Amino acid sequence: MTFRRCAGALAGLALLAAAGFVHAAEPKPVPKLVVVVSVDQFSANLFSQYRSRFTGGLHVIAEQGLTYANGWQSHMGTETCPGHSTILTGKHPNKTGIPANDWVDPVTGKEVYCFTNTANVLADPLGGGNGPVGPDNMVATTLGDWLKAASPASRVFGVSGKDRGAIAMAGHHADGVYWWREGFGFTTFVEPGQTAVDRLAPVAALNAELKARFAAQPPGWAYAQEACRKLEGDYVIAGEAWHTTVPPRRFAFDTSPLLDEVTVEAALRLLADQKLGAGPATDLLAISLSGTDRIGHSFGTQGPEMCEQMYRLDTALGTLTRALESVPGGAVLVLTADHGGSDFPERLAQRGYPQARRVDFKIIERLNAGLKARFKLEVDPVAYDGSGLMIVGKGKVRLPQPLRGKIAKAAVEMLASEPDVEAAFLLDDLLKTPAPPAGTPPELFTLQQRAALSAVAGRSPDVAVILKWGVFPLRAKVGGAISTHGSAWDYDRRVPILMWWPGASGQERMLSVDTTDIAPTLAHLIGVTAPADIDGRCLDLGGFAVAACPAPAPAAAAPEPQKPGFRWPWEKN
Repeated sequence: MTFRRCAGALAGLALLAAAGFVHAAEPKPVPKLVVVVSVDQFSANLFSQYRSRFTGGLHVIAEQGLTYANGWQSHMGTETCPGHSTILTGKHPNKTGIPANDWVDPVTGKEVYCFTNTANVLADPLGGGNGPVGPDNMVATTLGDWLKAASPASRVFGVSGKDRGAIAMAGHHADGVYWWREGFGFTTFVEPGQTAVDRLAPVAALNAELKARFAAQPPGWAYAQEACRKLEGDYVIAGEAWHTTVPPRRFAFDTSPLLDEVTVEAALRLLADQKLGAGPATDLLAISLSGTDRIGHSFGTQGPEMCEQMYRLDTALGTLTRALESVPGGAVLVLTADHGGSDFPERLAQRGYPQARRVDFKIIERLNAGLKARFKLEVDPVAYDGSGLMIVGKGKVRLPQPLRGKIAKAAVEMLASEPDVEAAFLLDDLLKTPAPPAGTPPELFTLQQRAALSAVAGRSPDVAVILKWGVFPLRAKVGGAISTHGSAWDYDRRVPILMWWPGASGQERMLSVDTTDIAPTLAHLIGVTAPADIDGRCLDLGGFAVAACPAPAPAAAAPEPQKPGFRWPWEKN
């Protein structure tokens, strides 16, 4: 009887629709403003942990938009530069040319920052920081570049707490790229033939206002949420006792929620002053919020500091979503993260993860001693650059072949006996590793495939090293960095991907998507052409007056059963 009633009701609806009494929702016109937000170190775990507590912008975006709680940065090198480089290029780091935050030049032996550019100068007089920067090291183009090529009247802006967040997302031809410099305000790079005054013009008034505001009332932060106070605790890190609380005993603007709040304020100023989304052409605003990452490194992710950050980030994003509701040409917003993160290992170990620990820093000493003896070398041949081993000679200049290859192979063999090391791969092998078949979920990528997606010739280390699950490659210092990310494990790879626009209806999408899917999805929405060699795929958003995405490639075959001897990371050795 129940089935018959349901069938009758459906038939009745069909008759009403045929008679013109029931109407499908009218598709929305293509929005004139695309806003892409990256929350640095906003892991899928952190999003899920606080999702039910959000009441501001994150609540609106997650509950009214399309929520992919199972998004991925699929590569091994889960750092800020490579992660940001995937979001609006549609490519993994092996194609963007940005494998890490820094790498060692194989010819000079000097460290290279991911977005260094000595042809430029900084607009501010402070000096220091990362020095002169620009987008040239990124060999891939971005959504903003595709948009400018198709529509020169379109405007593209990027703003962040960090230079690398703004540059990587805004691309090569942005109208303005700005990041926060404490003691100055928002700064940018100046290319030959440009002036600092012209380049800073869009943020000059805001800089003056912020300077006056903080002079009148010095910045600081305190508890606003009693729930966060309950997370205080006492720990011993590197032999030093430390009590977690808000405000921290050493206040710094860059490691407080204020960093994201002024970044959102700058984004709102650009939105209003530049009249983004109000003209006939489509505009793009890229926003990278760095506070979660800075707080995660300094205090971990499970204490009162991160708790306060989550609430205040939610509030700040609420001002952004409200502003986007009034954009004349309509707006669409995508929010994701450049990478994930976990917590500092001392607290993890207290909370039921006894395998969480800091790496044995004598591994490199043992490698160098063994390799020097085996190959009769006078100089230590191994230098660790954060994601792997460089095989070097004097001045850390990379050794020539075939000696370099022989030493690298021997290093891989030696690492197999190190208890902190899960796997090690030769760069030459990674460069030959094919990409995972189309349709393979990122959680099924092998460790070698993850490492290969971060491998760039001339920039990546000779040996990629993957530490075991829960082993952290960081010397801790209270008052400095006590926690990090950058591993090939899922706590660093999983990120939320949220898509929202005013009037959207909430929808959970449970299966995996990749950050490389964001750019082709937005390109399809606004009618620009993405390069043919991108890694991502278009995702159907629904609700807009555009055709469906092209049919995706066939899904990969189911993975073969694991070979005998396979262990999950949490299984006993």
